[in-house]
Amino acid sequence: MALAGDKNRILGEEDISGVNNLNRGGDETDGGEDDSKNSRFESCFDQPVDSSVHEVIKYTPSDLPAKHYDARTTEPISCGLCSMDELLSWNRSKANSFNVAVVPLAPREPRLINCLRRTLVSHDMMGGYLDDRFVQGTNTEAPYAFYHWQYIDIFNYFTHQLVTVPPAVWTNAAHKHGVIVLGTFITEWTDGATMCEVFLKDEESYRAVADKLVQISQYYGFDGWLINIENPLSEAAVRNTPLFLRYLTDQMHERVPSSLILWYDSVIENGNLKWQNELNQSNRMFFDACDGFFTNYNWVEKNLEQMKDYSGVRGRQADVYVGVDVFARGKVVGGMLETNKALDLIRKHNFSAAIFAPGWVYESQSDKSEFRSNQDKFWALLSDYLYIHRAASRLPFISSFCQGFGKAVYRKGQCETEKSWFNLSAQEIQPLYYHMDLGGPGWVRSSGCPEDAWNGGCSLLLHGLIPATLNTPICAKIFSLHVPLDSKIMVTLVYKASAGITISLQLTTTDSTHCSHSDVHEVTLTSLSHKTPSIGPQAVSLISDLCGNRNLHGWTVKCSQLELHGCVLREVCVLIHRDGEPQDQSFSCRVGEIMVINVDTLQLPTDPVRGLCVDDVVWQRGVGTLPESESPCLLLNATLRWDYPGESVRHFRVYWRRLRGPDPRIPPGQLELLARAYSNQFRVTELVVPKPPSVLELVVEPVIRNGFPVPESHWGRRQLSYTEKFEQ
Repeated sequence: MALAGDKNRILGEEDISGVNNLNRGGDETDGGEDDSKNSRFESCFDQPVDSSVHEVIKYTPSDLPAKHYDARTTEPISCGLCSMDELLSWNRSKANSFNVAVVPLAPREPRLINCLRRTLVSHDMMGGYLDDRFVQGTNTEAPYAFYHWQYIDIFNYFTHQLVTVPPAVWTNAAHKHGVIVLGTFITEWTDGATMCEVFLKDEESYRAVADKLVQISQYYGFDGWLINIENPLSEAAVRNTPLFLRYLTDQMHERVPSSLILWYDSVIENGNLKWQNELNQSNRMFFDACDGFFTNYNWVEKNLEQMKDYSGVRGRQADVYVGVDVFARGKVVGGMLETNKALDLIRKHNFSAAIFAPGWVYESQSDKSEFRSNQDKFWALLSDYLYIHRAASRLPFISSFCQGFGKAVYRKGQCETEKSWFNLSAQEIQPLYYHMDLGGPGWVRSSGCPEDAWNGGCSLLLHGLIPATLNTPICAKIFSLHVPLDSKIMVTLVYKASAGITISLQLTTTDSTHCSHSDVHEVTLTSLSHKTPSIGPQAVSLISDLCGNRNLHGWTVKCSQLELHGCVLREVCVLIHRDGEPQDQSFSCRVGEIMVINVDTLQLPTDPVRGLCVDDVVWQRGVGTLPESESPCLLLNATLRWDYPGESVRHFRVYWRRLRGPDPRIPPGQLELLARAYSNQFRVTELVVPKPPSVLELVVEPVIRNGFPVPESHWGRRQLSYTEKFEQ
């Protein structure tokens, strides 16, 4: 347990005053303070690598904002805004830079504008901001996570706070899969009605609120808002509501590409709170002023039929999201494990769907360890009514199938940290999860496997039974894609297979100009030799590092080089061949990683980590003891920030080591891993360090997406020395 602490604001040279959080995004704020911050960071980034930070330890209360940092540990946390005053006074200088999403919205096929029957998920769970509020992740035994991103178009994070800012971990995971993320603006009950009368009284007032919502979305990196006014409105307020929506929608479209503003079915044109369970003349004025309409949940098929024939819907059926409450509260169609019945009717009438609170698959289970199988079952029931969206980013395409949580953290097949954890920013591109019958007793299933992994928290488990009657390999499809390929590509597969089967890959491609024609390529996987033709010597060396060891910690690593021209990768299948005579045969194959990379771009990483800064230092006393002392522990808490191009990095590994301490007989220590970081900043919390006077080193190693190691000379390093000031 930590006691009171002190924040000494030192950035790497003793005459630099402290800063709060790094500015990103844009809004009109008190620019002087922001300019001062930026200049300090530039100064910090330009410091020599070997310069040192010096700290004088003091145990006085921290002045880190409690709203953005855990009061006990100083860990950065996500949160919303609870009052109109808080919203209208929001600016970047008081924002939480740790909650800024760092992953841009990835391209996918089909694009949202081309999806005629979309799917929105509204995540409402126990008040929100649970384990997911910890921006850097947390240690928890049984977290909730979502990983069926290929089925959905839009993700909404919902709470009953006035302004719900989605935690960055959700935005990062969704954006990797091309899914749009919406926050929530909600007013309710008597307080909500009073609030609405104030901000909807005139143009200046509603524009002030809309401007802040745009600035918040732009700063934190998400894509729009669900607007939910669940209280009556006066005549003046309801008259201004469509004007507020139109202004907000226009400003969002101007500032945030691919943004959306959706309206929830609540008040009607006369200002009464009267849920319609459909779009009709009573609420059309709100629909016409924004990008879409989210209906209430108590509809019946007659409501869908009426909407289909309603003139106000024509040409915009995809913009009507019919609400489905998975908890099945009230008189609803479907819900729970019959949610597919609701989807069947919604798709029958060609509307989009808004699936509310699918976390039911987690909340309803007393045994949370069954969460994965329950979630897979739920989405399998809906799969016939959902598009499979295809990732469309350019190479490299890489995934280790990590779902953003697990029982341990693995690196190249070895357990790095044996502790349950949760961090959706660590989630990688997700494969297809399904159960497929093969005829007779045969079947194959794909699922996440936390028991073993190549990188991150889980691998992809393909298991089942090959029937004796099946004379061809099982084609277990793991990805549907739309990835443009370069002329020379290298494919790498990492796997563990049971005895009696042979594993290979099958790639399906289309001509990039004539997509009606498909080619199927069975990839013969080998360990590439140093004599691999048609590539340079540096590429050969790098490929040998990746593929030269065919068996690493029990994992088989195999590669192949292909030459394809003008192709788009559409499907990736694992081919499972039975060895020996035909017979019913059980099998399992853990897939640890797949990589498809452009051979012509293979080169050693050249970018160094620049300007590792130390800021927002808080010292605390702990109740534990150091190995060499019976005195209370000294705990270091500090924010590290650095500069490094984000597009090439998978994550960062943050280390520390002791250089010198009060006892000169103790030699410098080895680097010890603190954690993985998923942005260019990291909060060190409750690190037990030697008693003063001492010097320690903080180190940041980039881990590059293509797997090539970054030379140690390119890592970020900063020394921190500290002494204790004794009061006279």
